Amino acid sequence: MSTIANFLKEHRIDEVECLVPDMAGIARGKILPADKFIKGMKSNGLRIPEQVFVQTVTGSYPSSDDDDVTDPAASDVYLVPDQETVRIVPWYEERTAQVICDAYYFDHRPVGISSRQVLINVLKLYEDKGWMPIVAPELEFFLVDVNKDPDYPLEPPIGRSGRRETSRQSYGVDAVNEFDPLFEDVYDYCEAQGIDIDTLTHEAGAAQMEMNFNHGGALLLADQAFLFKRTVREAGLRHEVYATFMAKPMQGEPGSSMHIHQSILEAKSKKNIFVTKGGKDSALFQSYIGGLQRYLPAAMPLLAPNVNSYRRLMPYTDAPINLHWGFDNRTVGLRVPHSEPAARRVENRIAGADANPYLAMAASLACGYLGMTEKLKPRDPVKGSAYRLAHTLPRTLYDALSRMNGSRSLKKVLGESFVDAVSLVKDTELVAYQEVISSWEREHLLLNV
Repeated sequence: MSTIANFLKEHRIDEVECLVPDMAGIARGKILPADKFIKGMKSNGLRIPEQVFVQTVTGSYPSSDDDDVTDPAASDVYLVPDQETVRIVPWYEERTAQVICDAYYFDHRPVGISSRQVLINVLKLYEDKGWMPIVAPELEFFLVDVNKDPDYPLEPPIGRSGRRETSRQSYGVDAVNEFDPLFEDVYDYCEAQGIDIDTLTHEAGAAQMEMNFNHGGALLLADQAFLFKRTVREAGLRHEVYATFMAKPMQGEPGSSMHIHQSILEAKSKKNIFVTKGGKDSALFQSYIGGLQRYLPAAMPLLAPNVNSYRRLMPYTDAPINLHWGFDNRTVGLRVPHSEPAARRVENRIAGADANPYLAMAASLACGYLGMTEKLKPRDPVKGSAYRLAHTLPRTLYDALSRMNGSRSLKKVLGESFVDAVSLVKDTELVAYQEVISSWEREHLLLNV
């Protein structure tokens, strides 16, 4: 903890943001003076209600009558800052630091329904096997005009040319340059925070972008993706533009994904266990894919966590509809890119950009872990378009939750109480969604039925 105190002193920090990701991946926590933060850090005094971890995306809480996941008294838990995550917040004039925290009960048990803790628990399973996951996320997002009335559809923003995009600009360099000042801020902010971003490209949608991250440890990259979302939204606001990671924000445009490249190293030798000494696909690689194929449908509430998420998973929209796999095939759910043997990996293309990065990575790694420990075998790889094959992914959040609750193996790896918490939160959100009457219903049903 002295390392954090030294950081604050060295950078003359006035305020500290204590951050915890909630189930939706939203930054919750507290902002407090640096001296009070240091005092609280030493005495378990950085406290928040445990119920933060079952807060819905609308900001409400499940009915206490149904909640046997958290303390019914809404008791506090205490936060322990992870000293590896302390960073400057580069967009404030006042000297401010941010640090990601883990939550503990007062008997010093970690809070198992915390999304960051879920990933830590999955990584411990790998550690016990002598394995080390390496991941590299790719995050897509849209830039849109400021939208003050949610009843109005979104529009692409006006760039330097003074015009909106109206045609597809996949990989368009000049189309990205329309928003150069915004992305200059994004790169500067990320550099100041140690967020190791790599390639920026224009995707298929109007003002839709993708940012790739350099590969690294799963917890490190989840932390970076969590902070990156906040960073891009902040940069957008400073240029009077919204940056949205909503899975399907605009009708007629493709959705936004969070592709997760993943490989597994032997912890001691740092050799990729997905390949044999001769450079061929290993049995563990095959089993990892087999685990993804068997268990990812049950993990969908973590990969496609919102009612809007399932609008993205449609054929011929740059999104998968099933869990077939193939070599360098972008129509499948599980793509194996061409690579050198040491970089052999599988790309999970199922997760939406709206997913909590901790939970999306935990879910994918949990499914692969089950495949390797159960020695599962994958189906044969697909050649050609996987869109000609059946749509086997869940089509709604209702279906996804049913599959999750029916998977004993996945519940055991992720934690029974955590899966119960997911069901509790998502059921509450679904009830709230069902109360909303959409403009489509008013347009087509009001006077016609």
